[in-house]
Amino acid sequence: MDLKLFQYKYPSELIAQHPLPERDASRMMVLSHAEKTWRHDGVKNLPQHLKEGDVLVLNNTRVFPARLIGDVRCPMSAERKVEILLLNEIAANRWKCLAKPFKKISLGDEVHFAADFSGTVTDKTDGFVTMEFHVENFEKSLEQIGLPPLPPYIKRKTAGDYSPEDKTRYQSVFAQQKGSAAAPTASLHFSPELLKEIQNRGVKIAYVTLHVSTDTFLPIREDDVTQHKMHGESFVVPPETQEIVQKAKTEGRRVIAVGTTAARALESDWNQTSTEIFIYPGYHFKIIDGLLTNFHQPSSTLLLLVSALAGREFVLQSYAEAIKERYRLFSYGDCMLIT
Repeated sequence: MDLKLFQYKYPSELIAQHPLPERDASRMMVLSHAEKTWRHDGVKNLPQHLKEGDVLVLNNTRVFPARLIGDVRCPMSAERKVEILLLNEIAANRWKCLAKPFKKISLGDEVHFAADFSGTVTDKTDGFVTMEFHVENFEKSLEQIGLPPLPPYIKRKTAGDYSPEDKTRYQSVFAQQKGSAAAPTASLHFSPELLKEIQNRGVKIAYVTLHVSTDTFLPIREDDVTQHKMHGESFVVPPETQEIVQKAKTEGRRVIAVGTTAARALESDWNQTSTEIFIYPGYHFKIIDGLLTNFHQPSSTLLLLVSALAGREFVLQSYAEAIKERYRLFSYGDCMLIT
């Protein structure tokens, strides 16, 4: 399956650089994948598109300040600025990370983030680096100087470019389990009031936890998408959620995932603690009947998952319509509901 089939063009000015003042104020494109139709609506009207007995599944992962900006100090070369994105903790003060620019960081480099906070590159393999951090209290220091791990298309080049809203709004109102290096962005549309209204309509809300990491945001580099390798993301579907979902499936009620991460957790083996599931067209969904999701970048694993649910051609047609109607794109942008 050719990766080029999942490309599309969009004007860069449609990339949302900041969230709207209200969480539930985004536009929402409503798609029927059975009828191949769409209409335009808003997130505040989401309860009207849900039925009594539906199960809405949310990812309650919590984003941590995973982005660090520091200086490489090497006696053999000039000081240079690098960006480190923390991914997975391997051991105490030892992390698997992404480094940018990757080519300008070397094994053994010392990266200084603050007067009492530095790290050494102890491994550099397959696009990742391992860093050993030197700091008295890693968690405390990270909370003080770490930055929200906004994606690179949201332009925050320096620590001074971040606004207070980034710490609060790049986080869902129901986030609980800390561990994500990126937000499950469909979750950002929910306000406490919207959640209450949804429950008042007789919709059951359940939670999974999938800590967003490389599988969610790394690009596909293979021309044949079936050759793309996933690295694994930790997740859990709690027993209470398993019971709620299984009962709904038995009774023929809909299970609607909020975000591709919740969808991947539900479609994975619930007995495992890490999932490498890669969903692309041809996949037969076992659990979810619908999906609320943001608009995704071209040729991404996220776009392939959406295409698997609603059909590639229909999804790309709906994206073209959204772009024509000037929907806001990507993490801080608008969304679509697929049922």
